[in-house]
Amino acid sequence: MTEVVLRCVLDASVGIKLFIEEEFSDKVERLFSKLAEDPQAEIHVPDLFYIECANILLKYTRRHNRLLEDSLKDIADLNDLALKSTSTSELIEEALELAHEKNLTAYDACYAVLARQLALPLVTADAPLARAVDWAVWIGDFEV
Repeated sequence: MTEVVLRCVLDASVGIKLFIEEEFSDKVERLFSKLAEDPQAEIHVPDLFYIECANILLKYTRRHNRLLEDSLKDIADLNDLALKSTSTSELIEEALELAHEKNLTAYDACYAVLARQLALPLVTADAPLARAVDWAVWIGDFEV
């Protein structure tokens, strides 16, 4: 039996589940374990992934009384992940066109464009985004 190498683009709606307990957090933990265990595994993100995750953690700090120290530790852990980051400056023109065409935010379109450029699936927990682009996979349907 041939083992499939994990290669995909993740958006922040998936990445944050590594730090905030939500539906499919267990699946996301398995996904990141695979990244750590398999030297051939690749998870790609546009660089805006990091600030989007930080913003989500900030919301939990402000709205749910999450300790700032916990969020800062999570940011440090996020920075330690072996993610392959691409500058949004390399994506933004195509992202603007795709966002206009598919009625997406420019943020979401950056993830979708990166996935399309790399010919990889975009794994998202954002169901409308998964429906909007053919190469996106909703996290509930993604097999690790």
